[in-house]
Amino acid sequence: MAKNDVPAEKTSRLKQIRSAYQLTKKSDPWIGLLLAGIFLGVVAVFVVLGLLVGPLLIWIPLGVALGFLAATIVFGRRVEKAAYSQIEGQAGAAASALQTLRRGWNVSPAVAVTKNADIVHRVVGRPGIVLVGEGQPSRVKNLLTAEQKKHSRVAGGAPVITVVAGKGEGEVDIRKLTKHVMKLPQALQPSEITDLLQRLKALDAVRPQVPMPKGPVPTSLKGARQAMKGR
Repeated sequence: MAKNDVPAEKTSRLKQIRSAYQLTKKSDPWIGLLLAGIFLGVVAVFVVLGLLVGPLLIWIPLGVALGFLAATIVFGRRVEKAAYSQIEGQAGAAASALQTLRRGWNVSPAVAVTKNADIVHRVVGRPGIVLVGEGQPSRVKNLLTAEQKKHSRVAGGAPVITVVAGKGEGEVDIRKLTKHVMKLPQALQPSEITDLLQRLKALDAVRPQVPMPKGPVPTSLKGARQAMKGR
């Protein structure tokens, strides 16, 4: 890596943190005071410990480090909460949540879309094929059933799992969607995933291109998480 790449990365990271803070402040206007209070509170505890136990030169730096860590953890949780609040209810919200999955997962947003804005997204990973639907429950379940049949024809025996994103009975809240997908039983090896993706390309090639519903597709969630993870 070139030397001038390091300042550029730091600048990009600071921009991400600034954007995440601005996003969070819209729904959580007291976030600045909360973080400052947490930081100063932890430092104050360690200053008292330093005065009682000593020496201060050891306890104060430790308090500063742990205070910063505590504030960072709380900030990360508040950022994620604010990001989910922003995308919740929008068409494509489930896709935005799924895009935060780490390496080893192949996410294809909107492999099927209806005129009523019912959408099916596809995730391929160790559990097999995971089809995630969002929209009006009864309609999206019918769409998921149709897509499950199509995918099963080319899956070569790989599991084809369906999930409905939502807050109703039997549905998965988008805040828990990625965790739900990651906890599914593993059934495939990496080489089998590669072969499966090739077969899915053939399926995608014969289906018409389906556009996402009109309107902004929420993307803030991935950026907010990246800001907190330093990626």
